[in-house]
Amino acid sequence: MLRSTAFVLLFASLAVLQPAIAQESSSNDGQIPAGVESVPSATQSVSGEVIAAESAIAASDWKTAESRLDPWIATHPHDARALFDLGYVADAQNRLDDAASLYRRAIAADPNSFEAHLSLGLLLARQDKPDEARPELAAATKLDPGPAGPALKARAWRALAQIDRPKPGGDNDPTAASNDLIEALKISPETEDDTLLAASLAEDAGQYDAAEGAYRRVLAKDPKSSPATTGLAHLLLARKQYPEAETILRAALVQFPGDPVLTAQLATALAAQDKAEALPLLQKLHDAHPDDSAVTRMLAEVTADAGDYAGSDKLYAVLLAASPRDPELLVAHGQNLVHQLRYVDAYAAFDQATRIDPASIDGWSGLAFTASRMERPNDTLHALTMRSQYAPENASTYFLWAISYDKLRDKQQAIVYYQHFLDAAAGKFPNEEWQARQRLEILKK
Repeated sequence: MLRSTAFVLLFASLAVLQPAIAQESSSNDGQIPAGVESVPSATQSVSGEVIAAESAIAASDWKTAESRLDPWIATHPHDARALFDLGYVADAQNRLDDAASLYRRAIAADPNSFEAHLSLGLLLARQDKPDEARPELAAATKLDPGPAGPALKARAWRALAQIDRPKPGGDNDPTAASNDLIEALKISPETEDDTLLAASLAEDAGQYDAAEGAYRRVLAKDPKSSPATTGLAHLLLARKQYPEAETILRAALVQFPGDPVLTAQLATALAAQDKAEALPLLQKLHDAHPDDSAVTRMLAEVTADAGDYAGSDKLYAVLLAASPRDPELLVAHGQNLVHQLRYVDAYAAFDQATRIDPASIDGWSGLAFTASRMERPNDTLHALTMRSQYAPENASTYFLWAISYDKLRDKQQAIVYYQHFLDAAAGKFPNEEWQARQRLEILKK
């Protein structure tokens, strides 16, 4: 079976379900196109230069717009409308720092400029600056959008929902994003993206039935929706409904052949079912994405599961070269070395892993096992003691405790742990159980 860490990394890497703030903010389409749709207040006059610039903006003639706006702003540095228009022009040309500066100047000149707050918030979100984007978007939701209407205010709420989504390991309020989305839906019709976001939020909250229902509603309307397919598959994999996920993914790959996310998900479903097809599928995916560490990690794990420990370790060597202090990679490397009977090298890998992560259960388990094979009972007992702080004992650890005490000639402790081992093994380890009974007979004499 594949280790769950690889699933997480792979889906994060390939963006299994990332409702896109970038899509929400990556273009000016849907924003107020500069001052064209704005209406000045009764006390505000609009310069002919600004009106001419806005006509050029409407035609995407950025050079002409700038030639009109630059000299005007030089003599009218607090004209909020002109500043916003010039910011819009910079934004459209992907001069994001210039655009952000001009939007901020527009806000300073007119703190009630809805379009400036919205555009700055979307730009900052696109730059992955959620802490800076949020207050701008929140401000936009409290302002009158004017002739732009509620659709653009709804856009601000939707962008906030993306920012407020719970993050792994974060302290986000799990209800905040849902509340943002509800506010958007109060003033605009529900879209497919809204349903997908609602599904993802329900999944984040552990409301799996609701999430599944939402994904299936999207697919009922749009059977070719790749985000809904990947979202539903991700949910089914999380719920360990591997055969159903496999069926959905095979059908989806007929529509989207070679899709890396769908391919990775299918490989996950197949590997979880111990199907041999997972390995060639991952090899093909790795060939297409050789620099994707998550794909490489999954391939390394499946290769090890297939018994090719040397081949798997070559892949781990590549991963460790890039991340030499990743304890999970070190543990996986050590496990491959154990299978190749390279106990000294394996011990070093496990030792390094536990030094980096003292709570690594697999690291301490590997260290105990390799120390035992190297006839180092004191080191074995130390590793077992450390492991016991983080995980309960099992038949394997009881056996290691027993044989270590036995080697140290601590008869009483050896007897106790051999008996613990026999109780836990319950016939699952016949060779070791025979050995334990033989030693108990001798030790009790």
